[in-house]
Amino acid sequence: MMLIRFFYFLRQHRLPVSIQEFITLIESLCSSAAALSIDEFYYLARLVLIKDESLFDKYDRAFGQFYGLLSKEIAKGHTIPADWLIKTLERQLSDAEKAALATHDLAELIEKFKKTLEEQKERHAGGNKWVGTGGSSPFGHGGYHPQGIRVGGPSKGNFTAVKVWEKREFSDYDDQVELGTRNFKMALRRLRRFAREGAATELDLDKTIHHTAQQAGLLDIQMRPERRNTIKVLMLLDVGGSMDSHIRRVEELFSAARSEFKHLEVFYFHNCPYEWLWKNNRRRFDERISTLDVLSKYNEDWRVIFVGDATMSPFEITHVGGSVEHHNEEPGHLWLQRFIETWPKTVWLNPTKTERWMYHQSVLMIRQLLQDRMYPLTVHGLESAMQQLSK
Repeated sequence: MMLIRFFYFLRQHRLPVSIQEFITLIESLCSSAAALSIDEFYYLARLVLIKDESLFDKYDRAFGQFYGLLSKEIAKGHTIPADWLIKTLERQLSDAEKAALATHDLAELIEKFKKTLEEQKERHAGGNKWVGTGGSSPFGHGGYHPQGIRVGGPSKGNFTAVKVWEKREFSDYDDQVELGTRNFKMALRRLRRFAREGAATELDLDKTIHHTAQQAGLLDIQMRPERRNTIKVLMLLDVGGSMDSHIRRVEELFSAARSEFKHLEVFYFHNCPYEWLWKNNRRRFDERISTLDVLSKYNEDWRVIFVGDATMSPFEITHVGGSVEHHNEEPGHLWLQRFIETWPKTVWLNPTKTERWMYHQSVLMIRQLLQDRMYPLTVHGLESAMQQLSK
C-alpha cells in the first residue's frame, strides 16, 4: 500500500513515472535478499522510475515530502510544535565529550526516536535525551551527535545527521534552471539530420558480410563514409550593453554549438541586426560584413539562431536612425523580416527570465516578429527551440 501511495505521490508532483516502471520497481524490491534502507530505496526508485536527469531535483523534493509524511505516521500521531524547533542554545562539546556519545545503528535510532516522542510531553533545549535544540541527543537540531536524525531547523555545521532530506544533490538538473556547457550539448543534439558524406573511412559490416559470402568466403571488406550531422546553423549573437551580464552563458552555448554542429557560422550584432555584421569583436569597426551578403550567401537549408536579451529602445526596431551606435538607414524590423523570409526556420534564444519579458516592449515586439518563436535559455526552452528548427 505504501508503494502505491508513493507512485501516485510522484505522479501528483508531475513526474512521468509509468505503470511498467512501477512494476519493475516492485520486482526489484521482491528480488532483494535483504530489506533496503531508506537511502537504498531512494537510489533504487530513482534509477528505475526517473529516466531524465533533469527531473532528479523534482524527484528529490517529492521524495523528501513523502518521507516527511511517512515519518509523521510512524510517530503515531505525535507532532512537534514549530516553536520547539527554535534554536535557543548552541552547546559546545569537547572532543572527549563527543567521543563518549553512544552510537546506534539505523534501526535502533528509529525505534529510540519513536519511543522518545511517546514519552516527551514538552519543549526541550539542551541535554542528551529529548527531542529539542542545542543538545547532544540523537534527535533535534543545533546540537551534536555523531549519528542522529535532524528534526527541523538547520544543521549546526557538524553534518552528522543520517537523514537530511533538505540536501538536494541534483538541484542544477532542474529543467527550468540556467544551462551549462554539458546541458547545452544535450539539448542541441535534438537538432540532427544524419547523412554519410565524404571519404569512405568506416567499416560497413553488413556489406562486408554480404560481399564475402558472394566471394565464397573470401574476405571482401567494404567501407563507407562516416555518418555525420549535416544540419547547417547560422548563429547570430548579441554583444555589448545589457548582454555583458550573460557573457559566460553565451560562451558556453558557443562552445557547445562548435562541438555539436559541423556546419556552423557565427556572426555578431548589437541589440538588433542592421546593414552589417561582424565576426571579430575586437575589429568590429574595421572588418564589417554586409548583411545583404550574408542573406544571399547561405541558402534556405540553414537554420538561424539569434541569441540576445532583446532589451533595447523600441525605436531601434521601428525607426530609421534608431540605433544607439550609428545612423541606420532602415529600421531593425525590416532586417529581422528579411532574415525570417530568407530562413523560415529561425528562433530567438533569450537569456533573461521569461517573467521579465513582459516588462520590455522591445522583447514583445521581437517575439511578435518571430511569430512567438522566442525561447528562454533553460533546458526545456532550448529543447523546444531545437524541436521547432527540426520541423
